[in-house]
Amino acid sequence: MITILGSGIAGTALAGALSRAGRPVTVYEQRNGGGGGAFLILDGRGHRSLISLGVPEAELHAASYPLSELRYTPGDGVTRRRPSEGHRFWLRSDLIAVLKRFAVHAGAEISYGSPVTEVAVDATTGHTTLRIGDRTVTARDLVIGADGIDSVARAGTEPGRTPEYAGDVVVYGMTATPVECPTDPFVLHFHAEPASGTRPAATFGHIWRPGADSALWFLRIEREPLPVADTGIVPVRNWAAAVVEAAPRSVRELTATLVAATEQVHVSNARNVALTTAATPVAPVILVGDADHAITPAAGVGAREGIEDIEAVHHAIVSGGSPAEAMIARRRAIAEERDRVARRMRA
Repeated sequence: MITILGSGIAGTALAGALSRAGRPVTVYEQRNGGGGGAFLILDGRGHRSLISLGVPEAELHAASYPLSELRYTPGDGVTRRRPSEGHRFWLRSDLIAVLKRFAVHAGAEISYGSPVTEVAVDATTGHTTLRIGDRTVTARDLVIGADGIDSVARAGTEPGRTPEYAGDVVVYGMTATPVECPTDPFVLHFHAEPASGTRPAATFGHIWRPGADSALWFLRIEREPLPVADTGIVPVRNWAAAVVEAAPRSVRELTATLVAATEQVHVSNARNVALTTAATPVAPVILVGDADHAITPAAGVGAREGIEDIEAVHHAIVSGGSPAEAMIARRRAIAEERDRVARRMRA
């Protein structure tokens, strides 16, 4: 029996794929079945990996919509355009719903409302002890830590590797009514402004499409991290003035329109989990996705990296290979790709 901690995108997709391959799976998830979170853009690589795992392509397309382009306008006012590479827009809750149907139909057992508070490996038996609420469960086979940036699995196996603040607070909003924006639809628009005087550096993004019930927006602002109590879902009035004031001047009027049509926002401190100090992956507990290498949403690749992790781990398990070796290779690929992107940005 393979045990998966966390039923986010990576954990749920892996549970479905393994169950579909005839491998018994139990998933422990602390939330009571909700998708949570905000929205995301997933590129063609991420979708191809989900389809290769067995997630029905028709369902993926029915619950999302394609982007035609990504546009970035920095402080110099010159817009850079990037053609879509199979990018599709998702409400995170919709993607989780598709993956949950896939997992449940395949026979995965998902135990919602089961917070795992402690993970410990017995060096003598090689078994993993899970503290779940007021009970203890012993996992004698592989445990996959897909439990996000505040991973209990990572805390139990690598207690010194903790999330690091990436320097940005991110505010996500979804309008409560349709909004026709004065920008091209089906395009993810970014407008950035560097720091000047007392104004912090900020990036405002939005996306909309005709006939949709809502438009989506976010603001990424450089500042000190927020107290944890101030993060999560809060009324928009707590942030409305700050968002409009911090937004790049070129889109301040649009920002005010979108904020005025929004009722609540999701606020988070952008954080990373570094790979440079990571211990070498080794069974019986293997970390994947944000639990192992979370990266600020500014990079736009976190979800896809997690999906490609579980594709590699799934292949290793069903082919009789080593999930640990699969994650060693994945870490190397992730580090190399991030380095390429960083060099390109510097150039």
